[in-house]
Amino acid sequence: MPVRIARFVAPSGGLSWGVVEGDDVAAIDGHPFAKITFSGARWPVADVRLLSPVLPSKVVAVGRNYADHAAEMGNEVPKTPLLFLKPSTSVIGTGDVIRLPASSHQVEHEAELAVVIGVPAKDVEPAQSMDHVLGYTAANDVTARDQQRADGQFTRAKGYDSFCPLGPWIETVLDPSDLRVTAAVNGETRQDGRTSQLVHGIPELIAFVSQVMTLLPGDVILTGTPAGVGPLQDGDSVSVEIEGIGTLTNAVRAK
Repeated sequence: MPVRIARFVAPSGGLSWGVVEGDDVAAIDGHPFAKITFSGARWPVADVRLLSPVLPSKVVAVGRNYADHAAEMGNEVPKTPLLFLKPSTSVIGTGDVIRLPASSHQVEHEAELAVVIGVPAKDVEPAQSMDHVLGYTAANDVTARDQQRADGQFTRAKGYDSFCPLGPWIETVLDPSDLRVTAAVNGETRQDGRTSQLVHGIPELIAFVSQVMTLLPGDVILTGTPAGVGPLQDGDSVSVEIEGIGTLTNAVRAK
């Protein structure tokens, strides 16, 4: 099984998936949700434009899944996973721009480990749920915090175009149980947690979501964010780094 899967625009202009091997990316035929076959094309990673590693039919996010983040927001830890959706149009890749809407005055970063589904999942049990995972990537659950408070729910605050950066690629061979998750703005670390602190673990989350909706190949589950969320301003650069995966970096600009 390939270790690192990227989606990219080649120097020639064609869009492809590929396997990152050292400093190069080897293009594959078709998509990574079936048997991998290589096309023979290869480029240095530095010469391609990395895109979001998937275009999901849906992004299922989990709120308040770190106790320290729930506490900093003045909330209790939910007894069962608190789910909300982000639209597919919110997804961007590393190097793309997060656009700040004029209607919000408090947009914040949320560093998260993202689970990428590889095999359809419906009504699965936790013991079997990891069989449905293709791999993992970094995510930033960008949030208009003032609108989240005003609306009393998450759709508008979490749903703007560009509010779900994913990348830089999918790591398919990785133990997600205790990974460091950090966010830095302009080089200053703001969030620093570990996935071992998740209130509801990844097998439980996949099983729980699959009881509600069918998870399709390419769908993404955002597993929650540790404490330290903070504001993003026009001109900032925000980076989310996940141990064993890499760094997702986006510029922030006024819309």
